[in-house]
Amino acid sequence: MANQAEHTRAVAPIVHLAVYDGLADWEAGLAVAQIRSGTFQIGGATHDVRTVGVDREPVRTMGGVTVVPDLALDELSPADSAMLIVPGGGGWEAGGHTGFPLKAREFLDAGAPVAAICGAVFGFAAAGLLDDRDHTGAAAEYLAMSGYRGGARYRDADAVRDRGLITAGPTDSVAFAREAIAELGIWQPAVLDAWFRLFSRSEAAAFGELMSLVSTA
Repeated sequence: MANQAEHTRAVAPIVHLAVYDGLADWEAGLAVAQIRSGTFQIGGATHDVRTVGVDREPVRTMGGVTVVPDLALDELSPADSAMLIVPGGGGWEAGGHTGFPLKAREFLDAGAPVAAICGAVFGFAAAGLLDDRDHTGAAAEYLAMSGYRGGARYRDADAVRDRGLITAGPTDSVAFAREAIAELGIWQPAVLDAWFRLFSRSEAAAFGELMSLVSTA
């Protein structure tokens, strides 16, 4: 469900990806790759993807990839972003990475969408961002460990989108990408549905359907 503020603000063609030591490389990889590639975008329009760290110092992912952030959190304004994507990884349960939920709150208050997956959802819960929005995550019991007050809004689903906030558990990176793409509105719904069935379920028929939809777009 879209936040009314989203319809009144100028949307920048840039999606920002949070990066930090120990982030889980794969969790947001499919989302940002599809958003940036332009393969299925309506009208061929693409979004750039830029990385944002706590500062501009290099970070090392869980997979051992070194990333130099394009900008620091204090340089990022919701007005300059189409979406903030925050992958999971280590340190969230110990109270780390608190700058990202704080920035996410700025985004949501400004009507700019945010997507969180796995451990980042735990951090968002601890920061109170899930208390008044439907959401999902690794498990209801896992999020309850954060001490948050939003347990009644937990949904047993692969990914949930509510008023600009997308959440998903660690095993649902394809559904996470689906909801991020849907929130941005850059693919036709039929294309997104066929793509999801192909990538999440390996449905052979979905490939032909997807190619047919793309060729007639």
